[in-house]
Amino acid sequence: MKHVIALDVGGTGMKAALVAEDGSLLHEARRATGRDRGPEAVVESILDFAAELHALGVQRYGRPASAAGIAVPGIVDAENGLAVYAANLGWRDVPLRELAGSRLGGIPVALGHDVRTGGLAEGRIGAGRGADRFLFVPLGTGIAGAIGIAGRIEAGAHGYAGEIGHIVVRPGGPACGCGQHGCLETLASAAAVSRAWATACGDPGADAADCARAVAAGDSRAHQVWQAAVGALADGLVTALTLLDPRMLIIGGGLAEAGETLFTPLRTAVRERVTFQRLPHIVPAALGDTAGCLGAGLLAWDLLATEVPA
Repeated sequence: MKHVIALDVGGTGMKAALVAEDGSLLHEARRATGRDRGPEAVVESILDFAAELHALGVQRYGRPASAAGIAVPGIVDAENGLAVYAANLGWRDVPLRELAGSRLGGIPVALGHDVRTGGLAEGRIGAGRGADRFLFVPLGTGIAGAIGIAGRIEAGAHGYAGEIGHIVVRPGGPACGCGQHGCLETLASAAAVSRAWATACGDPGADAADCARAVAAGDSRAHQVWQAAVGALADGLVTALTLLDPRMLIIGGGLAEAGETLFTPLRTAVRERVTFQRLPHIVPAALGDTAGCLGAGLLAWDLLATEVPA
């Protein structure tokens, strides 16, 4: 059976799959990224994982994978196959496409940014299916965005498009790793909500999911923390929709798992802030934490579709 390798690399874990031509997952596997062992070891773990999947495909389907797609965090030069920089993995200018191609017997390899790759999957086979313009925003440890336009994801002139998490929504606010203060992700990411709720409730182990449960239970302290995050998120999203005019806003990541505890006040907050702008549909992501892996598979199939036959 013709298949491709899909690999989604995160800060703590990797998700991988063998993906058939119709998009179905033939095999799935997960393992730790192992970033505590250093960037070189992380790269080697990625290559070893990909090689294992390659061998499994040969064993199970009688043929090697036709291509591979790899999604990684940080700054990515997809055109040249470089993992340029990732703060949480510690690497710089890793020629990952070339390294993976060599390890996998010379098959073509596509390299993509993790959020844009997840957005590709949500747009084609997830919540954004059929939408000609959408913005996918996962709310996790940080916040980023993927801009969907007519079936593709816009990377920008330098590969930085969609970095909504670094829109300053509260000037003079908390310091951000990017060097600014008051960035959206310092206030409305799952990590930000976890920090704020841990401080408010006095439990250093409390997280955003605990905050959401406390909101649903009517806790006034949790409500205050939650509303501050929702307000900041709405400000960032209105800035984005003013610039992009998407038909749909797809919200994913850990914070979106709160369901209507998030979406009901968020829709209200966005509606209150728009003036002349057209209000997009605000919907939860459909693919969960498999979006990046599915998107990596789509990158691989897209690569094969654009190859010129010899």
